[in-house]
Amino acid sequence: MKKGMVVTPQPEATEAGRDILAVGGNAVDAAIATALVQTVVDPLMCGIAGFGSLAVYLPSKKVHTYYDFHSPAPSGVRPDMWEALIEGEARDGYGFVLKGNVNDIGYQSICVPASLKAYAEAHRDHGKLPWEELFGAAIGYAESGWNVRPHVHSFWTEEGTMGRVGNAERIAFTPAARELYCRPDGSPKRVGDRVVNGDYGAVLRAIAKRGADAFYRGEIADTIDADMRAHGGFLRRSDLEAFHITRNEPLSRGYRNFRVTSNQAPGGGIMLLEMLGALENFELRALGHNTVAYIRTVAEAMKSATRDKDRFIGDPSFVDVPTERLISKEYCAEIAGAIKRGEKADVARFNAGLPSKETTQVSICDAEGNCVSMTHSLGMPSGVITDGLGFMYNGCMGVFDPRPGRAGSLAPGKARFSSICPSIIFENDKPVLVIGAPGATQIAMGVLQVTLNVLDFGMTMLEAVSTPRFSATSNVVDLSNRIPRSVERELVGLGYQTARSPLSHTFAWVHGIKITSDGLEGGADPATDGMALPV
Repeated sequence: MKKGMVVTPQPEATEAGRDILAVGGNAVDAAIATALVQTVVDPLMCGIAGFGSLAVYLPSKKVHTYYDFHSPAPSGVRPDMWEALIEGEARDGYGFVLKGNVNDIGYQSICVPASLKAYAEAHRDHGKLPWEELFGAAIGYAESGWNVRPHVHSFWTEEGTMGRVGNAERIAFTPAARELYCRPDGSPKRVGDRVVNGDYGAVLRAIAKRGADAFYRGEIADTIDADMRAHGGFLRRSDLEAFHITRNEPLSRGYRNFRVTSNQAPGGGIMLLEMLGALENFELRALGHNTVAYIRTVAEAMKSATRDKDRFIGDPSFVDVPTERLISKEYCAEIAGAIKRGEKADVARFNAGLPSKETTQVSICDAEGNCVSMTHSLGMPSGVITDGLGFMYNGCMGVFDPRPGRAGSLAPGKARFSSICPSIIFENDKPVLVIGAPGATQIAMGVLQVTLNVLDFGMTMLEAVSTPRFSATSNVVDLSNRIPRSVERELVGLGYQTARSPLSHTFAWVHGIKITSDGLEGGADPATDGMALPV
C-alpha cells in the first residue's frame, strides 16, 4: 500500500517532495520543498514574491487550518488612482484592462510578496526537518539549471487574451528577465533550452541560512525597496516588514454524505461551497455526465456563484462578506430552484468585449495521514525581476476593481479576491480527497467538476482530472474541445452563447489525491507536464 503521495504540475517538484517524505519529512516539509522547486522550474506560475493559500490537516495533532497569504496592495495606493484609466473588464472576470496596462505589467502591478513568509510560518509550526534542508533541490535547480518543458514553453509564448498582456512580453519586460528566459533574439526559450539562475540560487541560500527575515527585513528588502523607488513602484520595505499571514479555520459545508473544507475569503472556497450547495439538490448521476442537462445545471450554478463573487466577496478586513448566507442550505436551494425553473443567471461585465493561469498546485499525503493542499501563484506575473535577485514579482494589482466603492476596489493593505481553493474533503471524519488547481478565475470551476467526478460519479483520481471540462464565469458557456459539438448545438438551442476552446484539456489544471481503503490514487492534470509519485 502506498504510504504517501505527491502530485504537482512539474516532475521536478513532485520528485523533490517525494524525496523529502522518503527521508522522514512530513507533508508540510514536503509541501515547502516542493513549492520552492516550483518557484525555480515554473517561474511565471509562482514565486517567493507571490501569494496563495495552504491547507494543513494533521490528525495526530488535531490540526486543521489554513495559512492564507493573499498579497495586499502596498500602502501607497489610492482607491481612485486608476478610475480614469479603465477600458474594460475581462470577460472571464479575471481583471480589468487599463490604459497602458499599468495594473497588468510592470512595477505598479506589484503587491506585497507573501508566499515566502507562509512557507516559513507553516514550517515553524508543523515542520519536522530543519528549514535549511528543504532548500537543497531548489538551490540545485537554480544553480545547475533546468530544461524548459513543453508546458512552460507553451505558456511563455501565450498571446494576451481579453485585453491582457502576452506572456512573451512579460518575460522580456526587464533586462534580468530577458537574460534568464529569452534567446539572444529576444524570443522565449524553447523546449529543451537550459535556464540557469545563479542570482536566485544565492537568494535561496541566504533565506535557507537566515530565514524569511533575510527577505522581509534584511539586505534583500533594501534591494527591493531601492528598485521599486527607482521605477515608480508602490511597494516599500515598510510594506514587507508589516506583512503578516492570516491563519483561518477551514470553511466547511456538507455535500451529500461528505464534508467539504476549503479556504475563507478572499479565496475561492465560498464559490466552491456555494456551487456544491446548489448542486446537491440535483441527482447529477441521473442527468448523465457532461450531457446537455448536466452542463446547463452545473453552468448555472457556476454563473450564480460568479455573480455573487462579483457582488460580495472581497478582503473581509475591508468588506462585510456574507459567507454564511452564501453557503446556507436555504440560499443554495433558492439557486437550485431557479435552475430547475429554467432561469438563466446574469453575470454582468463592464465593457466585456475585451483565461489566465499563472498559478500552481501542491497536493500531498504522508504515511502519518497528514494532508496538505497548497495553491500558490504570481497572479498575472508583473514581468519584473530586480537585478541580482533572480525572482519575478507578483502582478496582483491587475484584479482589483479600479472603481471605488465595490467589494474588489483598491485600498492600501487590501487583498483582492482569488479563485484559489485548495480543499480537503472528508467522509466519516476521514479525508477522502485532497485537491486544488491553478487556473485563475477558472480554478473553482475546475475543482468543482473534478470533485463531482469523484464524489458523484465514482471516478478514479486520474479519470476525474482527465475528463473534458467546461466553465461559465460570464454569460458565455466555455467548452473544451472534447465536449461534443452535438452537445454544444443543443446548448445553443436552449439560448446559451458558447465559446469553444481549441484546447482538449483546459479550464484549470486540477491535481489531487483520492484516499481509498486500498491506498492512495494520485492524479495530475494531463494538460500539464506534471505527475504523481508515491512513496
